[in-house]
Amino acid sequence: MSIWDRIGDFVIRISSSARAGVADLVEGLRTVFEGDAELRRRVAFSVAMIALSAKMAKADGVVTQDEIRAFREIFSVPPEEARNVARLYDIAKQDVAGFEIYAERMAKLCGSGHKNCAMLEDILDGLFHIAKADGLLHERECEFLKRVSEIFRIEEEHYQTILARHLDLGYADPYRVLGIARDRPFAEVRAHYRRLVANSHPDRMIARGLPEEFIRIATTRLAAINAAYASIEKAARVA
Repeated sequence: MSIWDRIGDFVIRISSSARAGVADLVEGLRTVFEGDAELRRRVAFSVAMIALSAKMAKADGVVTQDEIRAFREIFSVPPEEARNVARLYDIAKQDVAGFEIYAERMAKLCGSGHKNCAMLEDILDGLFHIAKADGLLHERECEFLKRVSEIFRIEEEHYQTILARHLDLGYADPYRVLGIARDRPFAEVRAHYRRLVANSHPDRMIARGLPEEFIRIATTRLAAINAAYASIEKAARVA
């Protein structure tokens, strides 16, 4: 079964809840997938992506079907599961609880508890994908993403690296994209780049809980890292 099938089952189970808010989502994830920690982690990742994207749309002040369409396009939701994804999206969108509560609960459910948690970074990357689906990162979206990063305990310097990955490389500092100081020797930059590529490989990301259906997060991250390194390598050859 795909992750979307699992989410469909999950939505059916929680739809009978009287409130169906963040508390119900979290408790539902714990009980429905009790005994299968790996599956719970993958479904929790997907629920976090859907719920926080709904909250981001609400925080931006424009709640339309465009956001859910962007989610479907970016993460390839099968047509037969679109209704369940939309249902989960609506639960989060309509819940009176603020996005900070959602981010806190999802961080506890998905995260390692450490700073710069890789899985929470994956969620943040996914939110950036959705935010820039219309070709722009709007001010309120940037404020939302920054606050979520703080709740996720993503350190400022690391957040700036994540942000740089999602900017047009013409505007982003390639050293910032790689997260390394400009004054480091090229050999050190190359070694750092290779570590980033290894850590961002789709197989590595799936192993830590990224559902296969969300693999575009990995491929887009790799594209940004490769483009930044190519820019630095080109400059080094000229120098």
